[in-house]
Amino acid sequence: MNIRLRSPREIELMRVAGKLAADVLVMIEPHIQAGITTGELDDLCQDYIVNTQHAISACLGYHGYPKCVCISINEEVCHGIPGKRKLKEGDMLNIDVTVIKDDYYGDTSKMFVVGQTTPVNKRLIATTQEALYAALRVVRAGANLTDIGDTIQKIADRERFSIVREYCGHGISNQFHEEPTVLHYRNHDSLLLEAGMTFTIEPMINAGTWRTKLNKKNGWTVTTADKLGSAQFEHTILVTHDGCEVLTIRPEEEEAGVISRILHNVKDAAPAATQD
Repeated sequence: MNIRLRSPREIELMRVAGKLAADVLVMIEPHIQAGITTGELDDLCQDYIVNTQHAISACLGYHGYPKCVCISINEEVCHGIPGKRKLKEGDMLNIDVTVIKDDYYGDTSKMFVVGQTTPVNKRLIATTQEALYAALRVVRAGANLTDIGDTIQKIADRERFSIVREYCGHGISNQFHEEPTVLHYRNHDSLLLEAGMTFTIEPMINAGTWRTKLNKKNGWTVTTADKLGSAQFEHTILVTHDGCEVLTIRPEEEEAGVISRILHNVKDAAPAATQD
């Protein structure tokens, strides 16, 4: 497995890209209301990325993907293609954003709810976010990559939810997808983490079965096999000597202290990284 540690210059570029990706989620939230189409949301994201951030959507054109972001609703696990579908009261949706700035990538996603949703959906969303934060807490130089899947598995099992197995987190820098592969369920893919590694953690947790189905018509959208709900949260992170830095942290998380309470999140920590 060839995993290159990031140089200080690369880390700075990834901080910029990560903040831009997080800012897209902040920008779009007020627009998530009943009656708006997912295509209209996508247009707003594209305009913001191109004309305000002066950046590039990594998704648009990626292996033929036709839109700027992925918007996955209710039983859609990931890669939902924005279009004419209108949001309605009670929908839960994941918006997955990847921004490229100066050739480096920031990748993040968040769950949103239109109005009020069901108790099961609320519990599923809360559990998935808790699982992501718990996984972030175990990341540090010297920890094992398997600690991430083990941590998420315990939380999903507690709520009797299941974890998607076909889709996972990934290394990221000036490439969209790199090593390592980050599995979100209990596994034996052992790898000792080192300061300077960058990757995503993005658990997808289902209310029912972990099995999924790919839409053969569009070749992208993944749904749960039993049509029950699915939720996902994602952050891009940098492994540090004593924890991790969340490169896609949102202001709401900083203000609430959610991440700072559980992480040694020190930007000045010098990772053991290679030079350009």
